[in-house]
Amino acid sequence: MKNILVLGAGLVSKPLIDYLARFPEYRLTVASRTASKAEKLVEGKVNAESRQLLVEDRESLLRLIKGADIVISLVPYVYHVDIAKICIAEKKPMVTTSYVSQAMKNLDAEAKASGIIILNEIGLDPGIDHMSAMKIIDYVYKNGGKVLGFRSYCGGLPAPEANTNPLGYKFSWSPKGVLMAGRNPGRYLEDGKVIEIPGDELFRHYRKIRIGRLGEFEIYPNRDSLPYIDKYGLKDIKTMFRGTIRNLGWCDTLYVLSKLGFLSEKKVDRSKVSTYSELIDYIIGPGSGSIKERISKFVGSNIKEATFERLQWLGLLGNELLPKGKDTLIDIMVDTMLSKMEYKPGERDMIILFHEFFVELDGEKKKLTSLLVDYGIPGGDSSMSRTVSLPAAVATHLILDEKIKAKGVHLPVLREIYEPVMKELESLGISFQEEQGE
Repeated sequence: MKNILVLGAGLVSKPLIDYLARFPEYRLTVASRTASKAEKLVEGKVNAESRQLLVEDRESLLRLIKGADIVISLVPYVYHVDIAKICIAEKKPMVTTSYVSQAMKNLDAEAKASGIIILNEIGLDPGIDHMSAMKIIDYVYKNGGKVLGFRSYCGGLPAPEANTNPLGYKFSWSPKGVLMAGRNPGRYLEDGKVIEIPGDELFRHYRKIRIGRLGEFEIYPNRDSLPYIDKYGLKDIKTMFRGTIRNLGWCDTLYVLSKLGFLSEKKVDRSKVSTYSELIDYIIGPGSGSIKERISKFVGSNIKEATFERLQWLGLLGNELLPKGKDTLIDIMVDTMLSKMEYKPGERDMIILFHEFFVELDGEKKKLTSLLVDYGIPGGDSSMSRTVSLPAAVATHLILDEKIKAKGVHLPVLREIYEPVMKELESLGISFQEEQGE
């Protein structure tokens, strides 16, 4: 009997726990700050139990890790390094879906000395994006080719029939996380030139792209693409871009919200404002002209009519009362969006992951594409939760089964990791359509 410790019982935990609980040789312990969430996830599973845990309670955390054969951390990334240090000391392998930090990278030698793997970025984005990319990159290099350009786009959106609001977006994971991600600067390589985009200008730097039969979307930079040149071993690369996919109109709207401060932690004096229209006046200050003209002047560019209509749809220009107990602009916006942009019962979400490779192969320049489109299950698991947590679940099984033998701090870019994980994901209905063109 192998003991698996799952830390966290949030939005993406359920498919992971369901998958691992299918194996009678595993015993799962799901530990969460909120006991009721963990209890719900293990309900009806004979080989799973719940525990209440504050991750900051080092003594309780240590006791749980000591009793485990592997640790899956689905808690906020700020806790991962501390958890990893305990795992190293106790010689317990660890799996996370989060981006690897420099502090985590620095543990590589210690993890190797301890004889364990700490596998990070084994979710969707990051995760499936790495694995599906490496499959093609390794194929090109194995056949004597060169990868000259690589563009990768990923987004979680409402399925077409659930795309029922003007922003073309609904929440299937942390609403605050979506908005906070909009503050990240962007950095990528374009025709040999490094392009840097400040966080407050991110949503101005978007372009439109058509993805198969799905239609047209907006793409904007996803953080810093440059480290992936080395991570993917791309020797001849001239263009390297990782982007986020959104429906049309998102970027213009988020740019205005960003300029108004709604992605910031800026405090609001609630004694001075009680409605949305008062809040807008509080932000932009007094002035003459229409509210559209005043906002345009404050933002520094003319707002498109469609963007202005989206602000109206959000209720920002009306006399509705602001959400109670929220005193930062980002928290007010999170509540506002959540009240209007949640998935309704039975609605499906959709994941799109699209790679474009520009390669030299067999003496010719070619374009290779790889497309994943995955839909949520009405009344069941969302596509976001499945595609984020199932790669981690599968990797956990492969580590326990000693099919993944690498030690140290890793991303899923090694063939011994991505090949068996992708094969199992395909059996679970998460698969890519690959095409080759001139």
